[in-house]
Amino acid sequence: MSATTPKARPQRETLNIRIKPGERGLIDRAAALTGKTRTDFVLDATRRAAVDALTDRTLYALDAETFARFKSALDAPPKPNDKLIRTMQAQAPWSGTSPASKDSER
Repeated sequence: MSATTPKARPQRETLNIRIKPGERGLIDRAAALTGKTRTDFVLDATRRAAVDALTDRTLYALDAETFARFKSALDAPPKPNDKLIRTMQAQAPWSGTSPASKDSER
């Protein structure tokens, strides 16, 4: 008997879906472009969608004082830091100009 035993692989279950050929082709192309298998691509996308759906419907019960602090934190402008400053000075990928240069043109 060896000194180390192989770790048990997590058990996986099967999920079967019916899909139109065009949709399967779309998924296959996207999976290939991202370097994933079809299974990994679909699992990642459905996991993200499930988390988003559950997060959107999560209820947080706060007392009045905690809610006031939470609301103040949301309403407060972000505190400048190096990463924020670099981000605000970076060229926007969809424009060709950075936000800082647009402000200086006005």
